[in-house]
Amino acid sequence: MVLTLQDVEHVAELARLELTDEDKDRFREQLSAILEYAERLNQLDVSDIPPTATVLPVHSIMREDEPSSSLQHESLLENAPESERGYFRVPAVLE
Repeated sequence: MVLTLQDVEHVAELARLELTDEDKDRFREQLSAILEYAERLNQLDVSDIPPTATVLPVHSIMREDEPSSSLQHESLLENAPESERGYFRVPAVLE
């Protein structure tokens, strides 16, 4: 499929791009080549290939969720810049 300059200008307008005449010519050639390649791919017989989401084996990369002991309240407050009555003290965000 060969694109016209009007096609390129229309796509550029949709994308809000300002193109020079040289850019339009270059993109017309490049986009035409991409569309021609896509057309070649459309001609392939893939009727014997089942639909797949991925060709890689599916496995979880997450570790098992196992309960463990949590940090002690006092040790957490030791690293706080400020604490008050057992809580983190933070600057007010609302007035």
